[in-house]
Parts: sequence; structure tokens; C-alpha cells
Amino acid sequence: MKFKQYILLVALSIGFVTINFAQHRTVPIKNGVGILGGLTQFDIMTDNFDTKAGNGWIAGGSATVELPHKWYNMSYSIQLSENVVGIAARPIPLITSEEYIDYKLFTAQISLQAHIKIVESFLTLDVGPMLQYNSELELKDDKYENYFISNYTNLQAKDISDISKFNVDGAIGLSAGISHFRLKAQYIYGFTNMLGKLNKNDLDTLGNSESKFKGNQSMLAFTLMITL
Repeated sequence: MKFKQYILLVALSIGFVTINFAQHRTVPIKNGVGILGGLTQFDIMTDNFDTKAGNGWIAGGSATVELPHKWYNMSYSIQLSENVVGIAARPIPLITSEEYIDYKLFTAQISLQAHIKIVESFLTLDVGPMLQYNSELELKDDKYENYFISNYTNLQAKDISDISKFNVDGAIGLSAGISHFRLKAQYIYGFTNMLGKLNKNDLDTLGNSESKFKGNQSMLAFTLMITL
């Protein structure tokens, strides 16, 4: 699987960069490998659908290069998460009663981040780019697949699953901790249109003034990281 090859390539790159720093810098450098886990809140910012943020989980690993005499540290990380988002729908097209039906979205993210030291390494501002591979939007309960998406006449819940798989994100957050433990709060925004692939599927958009599908992911992640 191509994605597994990408993960292996990033892992090898992390090891190479770490060794390279150790061999060519004269100042002492502290390298660390950490594991993290926590909770997410996920939403899609779009004018096409009425959405409701849902909760999920996140886990991953990180390799950090700590630079004692610099105003920043660097890290490389891989994160896996399962997220939930609610989208308003109704069982019959012309009725006004609607409910939020839940979709699951699995994401795998690879990031490079700079950790700007606010209080040495105890409190940092974290910022950097992120590449993301995600699954289709999958209904948590198939009994809703024939529901009609709100604001559309003929668009059904099962029709909007095939979204864009590769996206580019930006992440910003804060991390704080001592010794081997750090608490992290991170906001991840999707720069690319994750609903863009729906525009190629010739879907029936009757009833909605938005002729094109456009949406950007909005994700909050709260994690605890343990450095080994």
C-alpha cells in the first residue's frame, strides 16, 4: 500500500536528519521520540451542508530535535485519528423536520513543526504544515443512507461519501510540560477543498443555490505526549 510506503519514508528521513544533526553540530542536541494520544473535535466549514462538530480520538508518534541555543525546536510526527461530523438530513425531501446524521472520517497526517520557545522548552508555540490522507465520509449507521441532505431536493446521504482523499493542512497550537510529559492543544485547518471530488461525480444539486461543493476541515486536538 502506497501510504505505508510514505510512512516508512518519513520514518527513515527522521532517523537520517537526527543522525545528521548529531554529527555536524558542535552544540549538544537532545533528541527524543514520543507517543501521544487524546481527543479531537472535527467539523467541515462549508456553505453546502449544515454541519455539527463531533468528537473522536487521535494517536501517533513524534520525533523531536531539541536545540538548546536556538529559540525554537523542530519535530516530525505521524498522527492517526477517527473523527465524527454531523450533517443535517431528513427522511423525506419536502418535510421540514431534520436531524444530524453522523459520518466517520479516518485521517492519517504527517507534519513538520517548529516549536517556538515561550518559556524555554516548558511552554512552546507550535506551528507548521501537514499532509493528510483521509478515508471517505462513512455513515456511522447505514439506516440513514437514503435520507436527503438538507437544502437539497434529491441529494441523499450516501451520495456525499466520495470526498477528496489527499489534503494539505496547517497546524498551530500550544504545548506545555516538564520531563517526559507534555500537554498539547492543536488547531488544524484544511487549506484544500476536501469536498472538491464531489464536483466530479455529477451529483444532483437541485434545491441548493451553491452549485459547487466546497469545504475545509476544522479540527481541534487535545493530547498528552510521553517522551521515551
